Amino acid sequence: MSKKMLGDLMRQAQKLQEEMMKTQEEAKKKTAEATAGGGMVTVVASGAGEIVSIRIEKDVVNPDDVEMLQDLILAASNEALRRAQEVVNAEMSKLTGGLQLPGMGGLGNMFGK
Repeated sequence: MSKKMLGDLMRQAQKLQEEMMKTQEEAKKKTAEATAGGGMVTVVASGAGEIVSIRIEKDVVNPDDVEMLQDLILAASNEALRRAQEVVNAEMSKLTGGLQLPGMGGLGNMFGK
């Protein structure tokens, strides 16, 4: 491989890395929503893997059944985080054309799974 070809390849790799970082930052700003209990609990998560908001309908709050409310919050939170991860993965796939690039698996899976 000539020096010119190697230089061109390095520039392309650097450009791809910059685009991937920009895409990752943009994906962190996106959100995903999930509900549990027929909409009684709604959780919104960001692409950064953070819970942004939780809405709980008054009807589901029962002091005699706190465990049910906890289960609903947990279910909605996990689903919102899973959906947010899908948003990030979709954004990264647009950039890479769906290719699994060596060493880049952590960019599309920012939640450590």
